[in-house]
Amino acid sequence: MDDKEIRVFAPATVANVACGFDQLGFALSHPGDEVVVRFTDRPGLVITHITGADGKLSCDPRENTAGVSALAMLEALDKKDLGIEMEIHKKMPLGSGLGSSAASSVAGVFAVNELLGRPFEKKGLLPFALEGEFLAHKAYVADNVTSSLLGGILLLKDVEHNLDVQPLPVPAELYAAVVYPQVEILTKTARAILSPTITLKQHIEQSGNLGGFIVGLFKSDYDLIARSLRDVVIEPQRAHLIPHFYIVKEAALHAGALGCSISGSGPSVFALCKGNDIADQVGLAMQQVFQDAGIPCEVFVSAINTEGAIKL
Repeated sequence: MDDKEIRVFAPATVANVACGFDQLGFALSHPGDEVVVRFTDRPGLVITHITGADGKLSCDPRENTAGVSALAMLEALDKKDLGIEMEIHKKMPLGSGLGSSAASSVAGVFAVNELLGRPFEKKGLLPFALEGEFLAHKAYVADNVTSSLLGGILLLKDVEHNLDVQPLPVPAELYAAVVYPQVEILTKTARAILSPTITLKQHIEQSGNLGGFIVGLFKSDYDLIARSLRDVVIEPQRAHLIPHFYIVKEAALHAGALGCSISGSGPSVFALCKGNDIADQVGLAMQQVFQDAGIPCEVFVSAINTEGAIKL
């Protein structure tokens, strides 16, 4: 038995980014998940223990996003009987709108790929990580997975057919402030309430916002980014799921945020900011609204993580 042990980190992510529903995502520096893997004499992949999940996650690798993603890769390599032990250390909240299941999916397959000597390049792990997300959401939603694996700010041009994922520039002073209020919103519930149709006016405005945001990133034009970080389609339909959302948003903008919206399906709320100092102030302003309402919350302030999943 090889005594080599691999420990990896996969970061939390913000999906949709206001103007890019199921098309935009970016990675945070923290929080995230850690996975440890090692070879064992017992055939097959086994999850030995999980920390930080309060018993809510299964140790059956076929019922765990980290296990499913790793198993998919081992199957592709015809190594499904290879003996591997896996530990999962959840270091981010479940059901937060920060890509918790995606971070585990990415960490699982990334760790096993490292243990095996990197038979796949990083981007080549995406199809396997998506299998973990399918287990969690019964859909191949890729904005969190791609961002957690590859890092940076990503545009998902086409996921269904050929995983066309395009990296976007990250302006040097762009920071994110994220507040996670401890209220429960199920992803399937947040998606179920969405209307399948939009008006021509909404399409034109949202397309302009997405294009403006991308141009703003390329030019490091923070004013254009601020004018473009607006969601006229999804946010109005989901805002009522998050207590005091519009008060939180107003507090963020008043504190200097470029823009503020819902992270993924919520309940986390994110704001993009110019500079770390402003991001700190924005995070505190958003946190104060929830605290005044008696809702416990956590705040994360981070530069955009351009590395994604890493070996520790």
